[in-house]
Amino acid sequence: MAKVATLITNLFEDVEWTEPAKALKDAGHEVVTIEKEAGKTVTGKKDNTEVTIDKSIDDVNASDFDALLLPGGFSPDQLRADDRFVNFTKEFMDAKKPVFAICHGPQLLITAKALEGRDATGFKSIQVDMEYAGAKVQDTEVVVCQNQLVTSRQPDDIPAFNREMLKLLEN
Repeated sequence: MAKVATLITNLFEDVEWTEPAKALKDAGHEVVTIEKEAGKTVTGKKDNTEVTIDKSIDDVNASDFDALLLPGGFSPDQLRADDRFVNFTKEFMDAKKPVFAICHGPQLLITAKALEGRDATGFKSIQVDMEYAGAKVQDTEVVVCQNQLVTSRQPDDIPAFNREMLKLLEN
């Protein structure tokens, strides 16, 4: 079973965390939340879902994990202002480890300069940014690129996102 890092902070899109995390855990995978401070509680933007952070970004290495989950909302935009989160994300992409990014999650991939030549999707308002970053953007519910990167556009796409995320982890 995989150990999945999740970069998350306040104002994440609640269902883009709760639904993929539940799917991963139900399939037997371990999900570890990472933010600036371990033990801190972060809150979702719509349903005020509370998540207690497992690890500080200063206490983890990408090599300790098998995959990376990037939920959307305002969380990825806040995290990408901190090079520690950007570098952590880039390490997964460079190592060809599975990365799952939904909605605004690809903002961390944009800042990590990890989308060039990749097929991907994201929330409508960031699709042009993804194109500028070199991605071949597709406006579909889920895009799987090079058996590594799974991206989706919005909460309505979660069933397809979860299906492809879990399928990739089976390999």
